[in-house]
Amino acid sequence: MSYRVAMDIGGTFTDVVCYDERTGAVVASKAPTTPGDLAEGVFAALARVVDSPEDISFFVHGTTQGLNALLERKGARVLLLANEGGRDVYQIARGNRDRMFDLRYRKPTPLVPRQDVMEIGGRLDWRGQELTPLDEDAVRQAARRAREEGFDAVAVCLLFAYANPDHEIRAGRILRAELGEEVLVVLSHEVAREWREYERTSSAVLEAYTGPVVRRYLARIEQRFAERGLGVPVHVMQSSGGLVNAGYAMRRPLQTLLSGPVGGTMGGVAAARLLQRDNAICVDMGGTSFDVSLVVNGRPDVSAEARIEGYPVLMPVVNLHTIGAGGGSIAYSEAGALRVGPESAGAVPGPACYGRGGEQATVTDANVVLGRVDPAWFAGGLMSLDTEAAGAAIATLAEELELDPLQLAEGICDVANAKMAQAIRTLTVEHGVEPREFALVAFGGAGAMHAVFIARELGISEVVIPRFPGAFSAWGMLEADVRRDLSHPYFRPQDALQGHDMAARLETLQEQALQALAGQGVPEDRRRVEHAVDMRYEGQDYTLTIPLRDAGEPAEPEFLAGIAARYAEAHTGRYGHATPEAPVEFVMLRSTGFGSFPRTAAARVAETDGVAPAVRDVIFDGEVHRTPVLRRDGLEGELAGPAIMVEETATTVIPPGCLASVDDNGFLIVKVDGRQ
Repeated sequence: MSYRVAMDIGGTFTDVVCYDERTGAVVASKAPTTPGDLAEGVFAALARVVDSPEDISFFVHGTTQGLNALLERKGARVLLLANEGGRDVYQIARGNRDRMFDLRYRKPTPLVPRQDVMEIGGRLDWRGQELTPLDEDAVRQAARRAREEGFDAVAVCLLFAYANPDHEIRAGRILRAELGEEVLVVLSHEVAREWREYERTSSAVLEAYTGPVVRRYLARIEQRFAERGLGVPVHVMQSSGGLVNAGYAMRRPLQTLLSGPVGGTMGGVAAARLLQRDNAICVDMGGTSFDVSLVVNGRPDVSAEARIEGYPVLMPVVNLHTIGAGGGSIAYSEAGALRVGPESAGAVPGPACYGRGGEQATVTDANVVLGRVDPAWFAGGLMSLDTEAAGAAIATLAEELELDPLQLAEGICDVANAKMAQAIRTLTVEHGVEPREFALVAFGGAGAMHAVFIARELGISEVVIPRFPGAFSAWGMLEADVRRDLSHPYFRPQDALQGHDMAARLETLQEQALQALAGQGVPEDRRRVEHAVDMRYEGQDYTLTIPLRDAGEPAEPEFLAGIAARYAEAHTGRYGHATPEAPVEFVMLRSTGFGSFPRTAAARVAETDGVAPAVRDVIFDGEVHRTPVLRRDGLEGELAGPAIMVEETATTVIPPGCLASVDDNGFLIVKVDGRQ
């Protein structure tokens, strides 16, 4: 066994990357995604890079099963158990403070209707001390209802379970004994042992809602791989950018909610390290969506909580901003104006140029009409595109809008580029981050076609196109670490902090994290733990997470002054101001265990295959340019635009005025408008 394999299952294509540990060679390929049975697309893609699963020494993949179930509202039927008097916590939710003056604002429809929330007796106080024993008969009654009415999952969220989970643990034992393995039982303290009742309830409900779908999918994938001879565990990407084995993912399925998109972010982290850049904007443009994430100071931008489809979730999540913009995004007329997306042609029927029956104009069709795609060698020759069908789709919409077809095609790309640039501003400018200080790392099947145009919109001077950009998210998964995140509530005002007590609690969390990594099969010499603390000024509601140097740091006498200064610095960076003289308080301790694997080498450029460049007419800014179409493998030295570069998984468009070159790691570096 010598092949390390990663796979990213997208809406249009399933991408696969294979790293040969003996030779250092990296091979990438793809196959059409098969929505009816994703395993078919998985094995079709796998067959392009390895002869047999028996040859695989490490396998990881990203899945969007849970996210798709949420987006399509096709998740499980959930019964929610709450304390007496707490039935409406989930229904009331939070106010719309962020959109206070938005008259069209509507709170997300709860995933559990009110009639499916049951109250059970029992109560703890805020310190976790028992006031009223748990009503075990009420729990058994809930189990009977779940069985008789056919619920797929039961979520339990009791008051102050983050301080003392005993009541939830007892309720969970009763439910599992009554319901067996057929019904998923989710306990809120296992999902998120953190304060804020509604957010913890929402997190538990999300796991219960998406969990059965994810568990069935992972169990099926594991079985299918085992039948074909895979002798190593199946690993899954987490929303935090770390890996876990499928067994753990089936126990904590919520962690995989953003499994697919974050692989690209971790690839961006690896690329930033190889390029010796501290900061990068990662953009992933596929067939259906456009994802934006950041690498800041060499690390992925990760938050301790997120909001997905309007629902809050308490878990470490790579900050991603996603919009419906991709190669398959459909262009249409609305009130006499051109619109692009968010609806996508998807994998079936796909853009008109795919020849699968699609008739509506898409972004990919526009690129074909503009000459920016080699129709005979699309996706490395995997497909041949129907240029006549693309032209007919564009012409039909152009007639409706009374535009020239070429003018419309360029307009479709311009509208899509503007939408994607605005998505980047949402994650950067709106949070006080200047995008011009970042390199733009572009990937995905369509990212390299649009990257330079997006960079121009934002004033970014450098675009990086990795090798195999269409499968870069899969490559990023090979670069990720095994990761386990632990947290412990720790409410302490500044004047009540006892450094030795905090250090002891962090040491306990560290031991738990190391044990978890050992359970994931990580060798002892490849385990490490990092710590952080959530802080706020007294009187504030929300917190900032401040990294700690090591578990023993709080025992040092100068700790309080140093951590307060670091908090003030972080507060200034996030909000533009700080109050250094104000007292601080501590809210949550966080420990993260990392288990590293040997790094793959960068995907270096292979020797040229001797294919002579072609020359074709390509439209840029309304003008026809005679443009060389080159195989990326053959690029040497510096190349001035315009140029079209094709490779196995993507096409790169280099407009006039730009300079491109390949560095020692195989990255294509494009200087936008020739700027250094």
